[in-house]
Amino acid sequence: MGQLLLQRWLWAVIFLGSSVPNIESSEYNPFPGITDKKFIDDCVRIHNDNRSSVNPPARNMLYMTWDEGLAITARAWARHCDFQHNIYLKEVRRNIGQGPRRPTFSVMQAMDLWVKEVNDYSYQSNACKPRKMCGHYTQVVWATSYKVGCAVQICPNASTRTSFSDKEGAIFVCNYAEAGNVVEMLPYQNRLEECSSCEGANNQCQAKLCHNPKRDEQKSYRWTPDWDPTLATCGPCCMAILAIRPLALLLTFVAAFGVHRLYPSIFFYE
Repeated sequence: MGQLLLQRWLWAVIFLGSSVPNIESSEYNPFPGITDKKFIDDCVRIHNDNRSSVNPPARNMLYMTWDEGLAITARAWARHCDFQHNIYLKEVRRNIGQGPRRPTFSVMQAMDLWVKEVNDYSYQSNACKPRKMCGHYTQVVWATSYKVGCAVQICPNASTRTSFSDKEGAIFVCNYAEAGNVVEMLPYQNRLEECSSCEGANNQCQAKLCHNPKRDEQKSYRWTPDWDPTLATCGPCCMAILAIRPLALLLTFVAAFGVHRLYPSIFFYE
């Protein structure tokens, strides 16, 4: 009986030593992350809905898909809680928004002000109305921007350059490739027949957008920008894991030694 209890304890210790989680970040953010399927689907759908409904119609509007690398960099910058454009990644175009914290996050609400800028943009003159902004909208509907990656971050009150000073708020960032808002260029080419400039054998016209299965393939990225502020921080949960790991490793060796003493015929391999 005692031998059976010891065996169970030893295997429990081995399990503890081998199952300590690898925490990417101890930062608390109750809003959806960049791997949340609904968040991704909403970001892509709302962008493409606006791209397919431009007026006048577009003949070269590319279908937009999610890019994990752009989302990783959007998240890294949002974590700075600084309401300005990314100072580390100037070659990538982005839209950035802010607002008060709500119980739940809605991509549609976050993008609402961006897409409403259509009312302040003239395609004929390719300009905004006087004293109005329209660059967020033109980036959303920039024809050759076919990849997007977004992130939302809860930020404390009095975050840099934000409008929320006495309570928590949220910063929403979307990065785009290829970059749009090129000076003196129209966001898209106009022609009555949609998709008429979708060139290439693999291009297909779907919902007035040029879709290419090869170009629109998803890629996975396993990296974090060195300017992500979470790389320099380790919260309470992270510290607890760091404290447990050496003890778990020691107990694993003790457990392995005990199992070997009880069962000499067992071999251990690396």
